[in-house]
Amino acid sequence: MVTLNKRELMDKTAPNQSTGIINGRSSNILNWDDVRFSWAYPKYKKMLANFWTPFEINMSQDIKQFPTLTDNEQDAFLKIIGLLALLDSVQTDYAGKVADYLTDSSLNALMIILAQQEVIHNHSYSYILSTLVSKQKQDQVFDFWRTEPILQERNDFVTDGYRAFAEEPTVDNLLKSIVYDVILEGLFFYSGFAFFYHLARNQKMVSSSTMINYINRDEQLHVDLFVRIFKEILTENPKYHTDELEQFVYQTFERACELEINWARHIIGNKMDGILLEDVEAYIRFTANTRCKQLGYEKLYPEIQKNPLRWIKAYEEVDLGKSDFFEQKSRQYTKVNFADNGFDEL
Repeated sequence: MVTLNKRELMDKTAPNQSTGIINGRSSNILNWDDVRFSWAYPKYKKMLANFWTPFEINMSQDIKQFPTLTDNEQDAFLKIIGLLALLDSVQTDYAGKVADYLTDSSLNALMIILAQQEVIHNHSYSYILSTLVSKQKQDQVFDFWRTEPILQERNDFVTDGYRAFAEEPTVDNLLKSIVYDVILEGLFFYSGFAFFYHLARNQKMVSSSTMINYINRDEQLHVDLFVRIFKEILTENPKYHTDELEQFVYQTFERACELEINWARHIIGNKMDGILLEDVEAYIRFTANTRCKQLGYEKLYPEIQKNPLRWIKAYEEVDLGKSDFFEQKSRQYTKVNFADNGFDEL
C-alpha cells in the first residue's frame, strides 16, 4: 500500500498550485487565484457565509417548554445531544489529520474552517444543555457514549475506521476513512436531526431546532467537501477505483444503516406521536442512497425512490440567513449572555 506523505510546512522549490491532491508538491503558500481546484474558492466563500455562533439563539422559550415535554421526548432529546457531541468531537480531530496529508493549501484551509465549525457545533450542544438542565445532568449527557451500549457500538464503527487511517496513513485507508466520514456527517446525524425537526413542526423546542438546522446546513457542506476530495483522489489515482472499494462502500453503508436503525428503534421507537418508526427507517435508507450516489456509486436500496419524511424538506432546505421556516420573515435574535442564556426573560 502507498503511504501518504505529509504536506511540507514550506517548499521553496515547489509551485504555489499543487501538483497533486495527495503525495504532490506545493509551496504551501495560499493564493486563492492560483489553486489547483476551481471549486475550492466557491466552497470557501460558502463556508464563510454560513458562519454563526450559539450566542445568536435566544433559548428563553425552550427553557419554558423543556419541562413540558414527555419523559420519552426528554430522554430522546438528551441522548441525541449526547450522541451529536461525541461525533462532532471526533470529527474536529479527524479533519486535522486529513488536512496534514492534503498537498493543496486551499484544501488545508477548508479543513481548518470545517474543524472550526465542528467546534462551534460542540459549543452549541453545551449551550443548549446549560440552558435546560443542571450541570450534573449535562455531565451525564456528555458521558452517554461511555454507558449506552447501542451508542458505543455505532460510535466504535466510525472511530475504528478513522483510527485505521490515523495509525496507518495510506491512500487506501484515507479513501475508506472518507467513506466513514460521509456516514458520520451525512447519515448518523440525520435521524437525530429528524427528531428535532419533528418537535419543531409541533411548535416544541424551536430554538434548539434552529440551532440543529444551522448544524445541518454546515454538515451538508462538509459532506460535499469530503465527497469532492474522494472523487479528486480517485481521478488523480485511478488505480484505486476498484471493485473492492465499491464493495467496501456498499458493505459499510449497509452496516451503518443497521446501526442507525437500531439506534432509532432504541431512541424513538413507537414512543413519539406523529412520527412512525418505519418512516424513520426508510428515511435512513433513503439518505444512504443519496450518499452512495454522491460518492459515485449506485443506490444501495433501489426500492426506496422517495423521501418518506417529505415534511422534513421544509427544515433541511431552508436558508436560515434569509428567512424563518415558521414565520417566513427575517429572524430577530436577542443576544444573551452565556451565563444566563435567557433566564432573565422567564
